[in-house]
Formats: sequence, structure tokens, C-alpha cells
Amino acid sequence: MQSETTERTEKQISRRTFLSYINVAIGGFIATVLGIPLVGAAVLPALKQGQSNLVSAGAVTDFEVGQPKSVAVTVTTKDGWIQSQEDKGIWVIKKSESDFTVFNGRCVHLGCAYSWRADLKEFVCPCHGGTYTIDGQVIAGPPPRPLDTLQWTIDQGKLMVDYKDFRLGVPQKEAI
Repeated sequence: MQSETTERTEKQISRRTFLSYINVAIGGFIATVLGIPLVGAAVLPALKQGQSNLVSAGAVTDFEVGQPKSVAVTVTTKDGWIQSQEDKGIWVIKKSESDFTVFNGRCVHLGCAYSWRADLKEFVCPCHGGTYTIDGQVIAGPPPRPLDTLQWTIDQGKLMVDYKDFRLGVPQKEAI
């Protein structure tokens, strides 16, 4: 009889041990429930920066060599479950049949839309007198850096542009 009582006592968990197991389980559950969104909030912005936003700027044949052309592209952005589309401006310069320069359509000073002045052969921003060469270099005015270039590729005869916006008013080119 003594051995049965000893066996039963060894197999039973004390109340204090049982409650500590319950506390550990509840704490682990809470840490998991709170930890997943926190890790997501820390990791997702880094993954989002790596995403590209390829948009079509038109057929390669739509552009003339040496003639800057303004193009409106529709950019799709996702924020959680919300998906929105916004028209953005770019400038495309065809250097040869297979080489292009694509500029973001916003002046790097304060984000105003600039235009090509064919008579002066330069880009001019009307807001604060920023002036750029056809290569995007600053000639005059307050812009702190050259025009922001965008990556591009040719896919099945179409010029595809990886559209990005950049921080304004700073000397270095930083994607937003």
C-alpha cells in the first residue's frame, strides 16, 4: 500500500506547479499574439522598399531621338487592403533606339512640375526658377541636386518604368 501512495504522489503535479505552467502558457500566447504584428511592422517596410512599381510609358516607337516627351503614367499603390491609383508625370528622352533617360516629373527642390523649353533646350521649373539641362543637371536656381532618374526596361516593344518618388529639397537622392 505504501508503494501505491508514493507512486500516486510522484505522478501528481502540485497546485503551484500547475499554476506556473498555466501562467507560462498564457504568457506565451500573449507574446505570440502581440509579437506577430510587431515583427510585421518592423519587417514589412523593408520589404516594401524592395517592391517595384513597373508602369508602361508607351511604345518605344512613340519617342523621337533627342526630343524630351512628357508622359503621364498611372501608378498603383497598396496600403494594407486599400489599393489606389494615381497619375504621375515623367519625362522620357530617347537617346538611341535602345537607350533612354527617364526623369521623375517633379522638381527636386519642392516637387513642382517642370516643363521642357525647346527654344532654350532646357527644363524649367516655374515655381522658383530651377533650370536643368537635357541631362538633368542643375543650371540655375535652388534645386539641391540633378533631376531624379528612374530605372527603365524594354519589354515587348514597350518602355517600362520603375516609378518612384524621392525626398525633396535634400542634396542626396533618397527614395520615399
